[in-house]
Amino acid sequence: MARNYDVVIIGAGPGGYTAAFKATQFGLSVALIEAKKIGGTCVNRGCIPTKALLHASDMFHMMQNCDAFGVSTDFIAFDFGKMQKYKKQAVAKYREGIEAGFERLDVDIIHGTARLRRDRTVEVELAEGGREFLQGNAVILATGAVPIMNNIPGADLPGVWNSDRLLAAESWNFDRLTIMGGGVIAVEFATMFNNLCSQVTIVEKQKHLMAPMDDVMSVELEKELRRKGIKVYCDATVTEILEEEGSLSCIITPNDGSGPVKTRAGQILMAIGRRPDVSRLLGKDISLDMKDGKIAVDSDFETSEPGVYAIGDVAARTQLAHVAAAQGTYVVEKIAGRPHSIKLEVVPNGMFVSLPIVPNCIYTDPEIATVGITEEIAKKYGLKVRCGHFSMRDNGKSIITGEEHGFIRLLFEAYSNTIVGAQMMCPRATDMIGEIATAIANGLTAQEMSFAMRAQPTYNEGIGAAIEDAMRQNPV
Repeated sequence: MARNYDVVIIGAGPGGYTAAFKATQFGLSVALIEAKKIGGTCVNRGCIPTKALLHASDMFHMMQNCDAFGVSTDFIAFDFGKMQKYKKQAVAKYREGIEAGFERLDVDIIHGTARLRRDRTVEVELAEGGREFLQGNAVILATGAVPIMNNIPGADLPGVWNSDRLLAAESWNFDRLTIMGGGVIAVEFATMFNNLCSQVTIVEKQKHLMAPMDDVMSVELEKELRRKGIKVYCDATVTEILEEEGSLSCIITPNDGSGPVKTRAGQILMAIGRRPDVSRLLGKDISLDMKDGKIAVDSDFETSEPGVYAIGDVAARTQLAHVAAAQGTYVVEKIAGRPHSIKLEVVPNGMFVSLPIVPNCIYTDPEIATVGITEEIAKKYGLKVRCGHFSMRDNGKSIITGEEHGFIRLLFEAYSNTIVGAQMMCPRATDMIGEIATAIANGLTAQEMSFAMRAQPTYNEGIGAAIEDAMRQNPV
């Protein structure tokens, strides 16, 4: 006999736990099923541990370059084991906060492996043994994604890692690291290990790193990584991994047909993407429509099975924790019959272009953050824009901190002067991008964005300077 709930949620990552919190706040009965640890990939094997290690590596890098500020020491070193301990403490503290919220809000947490069956029934193999059936008026699938591993020759050799395993490494063995892939995970790991004096090489099959990003940002990112001593091979592929004299080497084959290059690899990280985790999700008595390896959903995130929804990495085009959380909120509000409190994109008054308002953040040095559309996309849609550019070398806070590399670039629709996009590569970009996302969501103009003063000296002053520059430009 199945236990009945208003909502049954499979997966306790950002999408799942946000949906659970929201549903209980609306008075719905909720069961949340998780096979591993509460928090999912983001909290346990992704965002939080990666950023914790990045912060620790930044501290070491900063101390190596502190003489210009009148600070010196005879000896600087890092202890990778202690860094990992710090990372685990940060993860545990974050996870405990989520679990405390569940206790306050009376969410039924069920530890086990869930399988969707017909009629919105969920079969659970309990972690402590046994089996249980739950039935929901609605079911939300939020099982996330797992790393993709390439099956090239040598991919199964010791010393070939995925991001989950590398984040859990206990001892330092990364004086040399080759990274396959040029996306967010790749460049953040490259930054981290470069900070720790590892010789890092990135191999990306596309013509630029961060392929979906506009070309200006991609080129500037590559310049910054190379300036730091990171080798970057774009438009090339690792076609074979070799073990020679106890060490690994890579065969890098350019896509232009020129001869392959053999390079010493050290340890190898495969960061070529993540695929939806659906391998054990569906029972034999049910099937769901799929598209490009993801669960297909409509505009309300409902699957081909009525009453069954899919959110986050298992279905979304953009694999980001805050996207999963926003989708979880949207779905629960629909289930509860409440007005929607969140938007993923907006069409400003008088425009015909839908603007994404999901911030994309990359924790390199300097940080990168984007939202809305780029100049290239504006041209594709036939939208005239004004582009404002400000170099951080002229920013007072950047001069004080010695972080003068980077820029802020803002795009405004040319006739109404409404903000439509931003690309930032500068200190605190990931914190500042929220202002632009809010401005796009509310259809603010350059004048309206300029009403509020920005304190001096702050990195945020660069936004005001970029607005002023945009208003001096002719439409393009």
